[in-house]
Amino acid sequence: MRFLLDTNVVSAPIAKKPNSRIIARLKELADQCAIPAPVWHELTFGCRRLPRGKRRQALEVYLQDVVHASFAILPYDDAAAAWHALERARLERAGRPAPYVDGQIAAIAHLDGLTLVTSNTKDFKHFKDLDVVDWARPAV
Repeated sequence: MRFLLDTNVVSAPIAKKPNSRIIARLKELADQCAIPAPVWHELTFGCRRLPRGKRRQALEVYLQDVVHASFAILPYDDAAAAWHALERARLERAGRPAPYVDGQIAAIAHLDGLTLVTSNTKDFKHFKDLDVVDWARPAV
């Protein structure tokens, strides 16, 4: 496993305007990817907030038959919580508090030695020793 996917990357294939770069990278590297438990929460919560109907049903099928079937879901455990607490305190002292869930995702990526794949690299740039990449941008 090499990559940990953020919510915006996992959601890309079902976006109204899917990003072709993300889709291509997912097809190429899916077997090297996982998702963190907080992303699974965001995806399922977002789906369950929708009213019953075709859109929600399509999302439920995508989440179960594609996402859950394709990617391991990595836990936010005690080691991740400890790293997250240290980083959260450090960032707050530096005047750069980060959203709680971003810290959870960063902790899982860091502790598992994975590159975090997100379209929101700015949300993760201040975390220490975290490798972050944006598959939506052209490769350099």
